[in-house]
Amino acid sequence: MMSNKRLQQVFKKLVENHIDYLLITDAHSIDYLLGIMIHPGERFLGLLLSANQSSTLVLNRLFRLNREIDIDQIWYFDTEDSMQLVSSLIKQSNVVIGVDKVLPARFLLPLMQYLPNAKFVNGSMIVDKIRMVKDETEIEKMKQASTINDLAIDEVIHLIKEGCSEQDIAEQLASIYRKYGSEGVSFEPIIAFGANAADGHHSVDNTVIKSGDSIVIDMGCIYQGYCSDMTRTVFYQEVSNKARVVYELVKKANQAAIAMIKPGVLLSDIDKCARDIISEAGYGENFNHRLGHFIGREVHEYGDVSSQFNIAVEEGMIFSIEPGIYIQGEFGVRIEDLVIVTKNGSKSLNTYPKDIIVIK
Repeated sequence: MMSNKRLQQVFKKLVENHIDYLLITDAHSIDYLLGIMIHPGERFLGLLLSANQSSTLVLNRLFRLNREIDIDQIWYFDTEDSMQLVSSLIKQSNVVIGVDKVLPARFLLPLMQYLPNAKFVNGSMIVDKIRMVKDETEIEKMKQASTINDLAIDEVIHLIKEGCSEQDIAEQLASIYRKYGSEGVSFEPIIAFGANAADGHHSVDNTVIKSGDSIVIDMGCIYQGYCSDMTRTVFYQEVSNKARVVYELVKKANQAAIAMIKPGVLLSDIDKCARDIISEAGYGENFNHRLGHFIGREVHEYGDVSSQFNIAVEEGMIFSIEPGIYIQGEFGVRIEDLVIVTKNGSKSLNTYPKDIIVIK
């Protein structure tokens, strides 16, 4: 079964990293490994794996599994101490225990008290790095999620007309996604008119469209548990010479970065390629975020296309390329594509045109 193969990868990494136990509490990672999704809320949910290949899922009796799984399960009531249960599964005293980045302190601190002789380390990288490289099943789902996004953004652009507000457009997006078979949005969409577009993470409001506005549309959906994400910038009725120059500059940076992607290239060098193009044109300070992020079951997964990630890309990785220039008080432009690394290069998952669009 697919999840067993993934578990075997984790067990191998535990040995390589000299970690005796790994406690996984990230619901998306548990789903990735076991094929079950549980949103535990404030209750504890954990998958405990050991270097000797034992595996136990610890979960509250409130929940139910949507499929049978062939690993040990320990169910507990609200009145039971879940951390005492977890600690009882760890038989040795002087062990190295990896915990992931989402384990709340309200669970970690009691667990450390129950296991005073254990060494606790950050074990997130074990699963995160495996999830960075997508298999064929994941790739096909992400391709479909991006195909839906291409269709949906075209409808969104055609909804923009005189008198409409950002909120008017955003409210129609959910039904558009459902029509194309999506399970919903992968994040709250950004629909930003005019000066609002200079805010990279603008929250939709009641701003009404006006002539000359740039319109940043950043949107994504979920298809069979996998996310899409893309951004296009269009203009309403007319576009100033300054905005046109900025648009073409962002487009150039986007295309140049994508063109250099292939196995072995460093993520930091991809970021530098786009950033240098924008900086050399005098807009370096207006490009105020990383070039991209990894994506999959979550819209933001481990891994950045930034100066901080000096790792080489591998076939099967999927991440965004989204340069932007933001002129405060005036307008903003961002162009974003999701890119999959192929054997000899890369391919964009979304194909919506990047030529400048002026809505008349």
